[in-house]
Amino acid sequence: MKYLLTGQETERLKFRLLKSDDFDSWIDLFKANNVAKYLSLDPKLSESELCKLWFDKVFHRYENELGGMNVLIEKKTNRLVGQCGLLIQTIENIKRLEIGYAILPEFWNQGFASESATKCKNYAFENNFTNSLISMVHIDNISSEKVALKNGMIFEKKLNSFNIFRIDKENWNQ
Repeated sequence: MKYLLTGQETERLKFRLLKSDDFDSWIDLFKANNVAKYLSLDPKLSESELCKLWFDKVFHRYENELGGMNVLIEKKTNRLVGQCGLLIQTIENIKRLEIGYAILPEFWNQGFASESATKCKNYAFENNFTNSLISMVHIDNISSEKVALKNGMIFEKKLNSFNIFRIDKENWNQ
């Protein structure tokens, strides 16, 4: 499946596909304030409903060759800490490759989003998947904006309630 980082690793993380068994670990993401809003999900839904929607989206991407989120497993503890991946997005009728990331709240501010996003960037450019990558970040999600900037991206434009950040392959530094 193109764009998936299954079997890839960073210094602290292993990438693998999402499995149905991960549901109970992942539901904690939706207990955090504003996460549903940041992910363009209905904040009125229950945590379980939000998690099910998330899983449905990920599995839909896998089945339709639209890239997808990879589960991030911390090597030291073998715990699921988040998800990150390369996603095909259609923005203003143009297909673009996005680096998406979401980290469970108990693992925020430990560098896992930056580490995994950098791996996705390098993997995409090393495999010549695209000449530019984006990250779509909700305008109120300052932490995710910092990850995009740390990943070498620059602000491209605002689109509805999202800021689009971009890095071109010609500006990529491994």
